[in-house]
Amino acid sequence: MISNRGLYMESKKVLFVSQEITPYLPETELSLISRKLPQAIQETGKEIRTFMPKYGNINERRNQLHEVIRLSGMNLIINDTDHPLIIKVASIQAARMQVYFIDNEEYFHRKNTVVDSKGVQFKDNDERMIFFARGVLETVRKLRWSPDLVHCHGWFTSLVPLYIKKAYREDPLFADSKVVFSFYDNGFKGPLDKSFSRKILVDGVSAEHLSMINEPGYENLVNLAATYSDGLIQGSENLPAKVEDILKKSGKPFLNYASEEKYVEEFSVFYDSVIND
Repeated sequence: MISNRGLYMESKKVLFVSQEITPYLPETELSLISRKLPQAIQETGKEIRTFMPKYGNINERRNQLHEVIRLSGMNLIINDTDHPLIIKVASIQAARMQVYFIDNEEYFHRKNTVVDSKGVQFKDNDERMIFFARGVLETVRKLRWSPDLVHCHGWFTSLVPLYIKKAYREDPLFADSKVVFSFYDNGFKGPLDKSFSRKILVDGVSAEHLSMINEPGYENLVNLAATYSDGLIQGSENLPAKVEDILKKSGKPFLNYASEEKYVEEFSVFYDSVIND
């Protein structure tokens, strides 16, 4: 039984943006919480929307994905090139929740998620992250759905806080949205493409907002996500020491790791404190 202590008003809307969600991808710490938490928050009376990338190793027929024509059809310009945005959706019947998928043939029609079959990072992960973050927010705009809180899970979602706080700061749908970010022990080695920070630039986002990722490695990406979030969550019981240091020094409201038995109530109370701060 989930306590109602500290839960916010039922009209609140929560947007979940995740790097991976089971059953569409294998079970991991990140994919499991991204599956269970939205359902639990919805069951407390909140309205939710949930997004993830449509990686090529997700079986569309088995999981009954279908394209949402009214949301698809937009082009996102990244590195001076147009990239068509395709939106798909599937339902998790047992949870009575839908999951929206951000798709694009060039970025996501490969049989792996963020590394190739040899475990090597895809060279265009920087552009894939940009496309995903902007694709989620543009789709939410098309839905005309204004989230009170956005909860990001995993480094692949690291640009969402920046775009909400800078690129969409004057959009009425996001003007009052708060962002919390869950960090997991799932980092990557080596830098992203050296021109990453230039590719991120859009109206409202300038080079000064990106100074911490002039060297675009994992720890600097953590710093970027932390800088533009309103609250930070330790998603894994153990995080790299440098990541913990970045999070603790950020000065942002911080929620320590919570066990599966407790995280729904603790997250709900944390959401409430961030929204009302």
